[in-house]
Amino acid sequence: MEYSLLQWIGDETLLQQFVSELSTTTLLLIIVVCITLLSKGADWMIDGVVDLARRTGLPKIVIGATVVSLGTTLPEAFVSVMAAYMGNPGLALGNGVGSIIADTGLIFGLTCVLAAVPVNRYILNRTGWVQVGAATLLVVIAVVMLFTTATDEEPTLDRWVGFLFLFLLAAYLYVTYLWAKQSGDMNLEGDEDEAEEFMSLSLSWLMVIGGLLLIIIGARILVPSASEIAHRFGVPDDVIAATMVAFGTSLPELMTAIAAVRKGHPEITVGNIVGADVLNVLFVIGAAAAATPLAIPTNFYTFHFPAMLIILFSLRVFISINKAGVFYRWQGAWLLGVYIVYVFMQYALNIGAAH
Repeated sequence: MEYSLLQWIGDETLLQQFVSELSTTTLLLIIVVCITLLSKGADWMIDGVVDLARRTGLPKIVIGATVVSLGTTLPEAFVSVMAAYMGNPGLALGNGVGSIIADTGLIFGLTCVLAAVPVNRYILNRTGWVQVGAATLLVVIAVVMLFTTATDEEPTLDRWVGFLFLFLLAAYLYVTYLWAKQSGDMNLEGDEDEAEEFMSLSLSWLMVIGGLLLIIIGARILVPSASEIAHRFGVPDDVIAATMVAFGTSLPELMTAIAAVRKGHPEITVGNIVGADVLNVLFVIGAAAAATPLAIPTNFYTFHFPAMLIILFSLRVFISINKAGVFYRWQGAWLLGVYIVYVFMQYALNIGAAH
């Protein structure tokens, strides 16, 4: 029987049946290809969106905290929304929380180990507090749901929570835009020179739309493939989401960080990571919860949420004590170490498994 492209995209049963018949080796290869599509799609889209944003005259560091973060967070958003529709709330919620841990612990921690990252007061004294506040709000709502839900039922993030997060996302983007307009001293060196190097307007839009399509296709196939692998290895969906899938969808942030360090502008990474953390709560989890209520497995309260808060509040402490204006390498090593312990405890001890 022949199926149309729309059926392959929209029929969950068809995709699940297809991946269930493939060998584990083939599935792992498909996951690698999907992650490549996600990364390349995000890369193209970022280039196009940044070019369009620069035409507006917004400072580069603000673009990093909003536009670039929005682009690099799209893979997580598509994976989580699709996972929610496919009935894998652990995958949807685990991907959002796991991406925050991967972005801040792995990627930002590694960046601080490799380079002296400036403590940009504009980003960290404003957007940085939104970063911690959004994650804390998520945990507070989850805890309230835990105590207000009947003992025989699993607590959930209802759709109203998703719409609340999406509303807060719109407010965050608007306020950040106002901050950018109010401040005239945030342009990084070289912004003026780069402003003249625009690609054509049609190429910018082509890269945005083409990149978005690659992200949609990659995420659409990655979710059922990752779920099938999880079941075959006996690993819970949320553990796979919080590690392998979260790392895969965080690759755009990782590539941005590596490129920023290589070009001598590690400060761009700060805006990208902090902004991505905000979007992982408000955009990724918000969009998934708005699509369908997300059940909160018990292990999120005992493992995933605490790990996320330890990393984010560690970053806040580092910001407050860094009077020299840079993040120290030992601070990056601490963040990286927390991430490594987090991953090790899930796979070696299966602590992240839902009970």
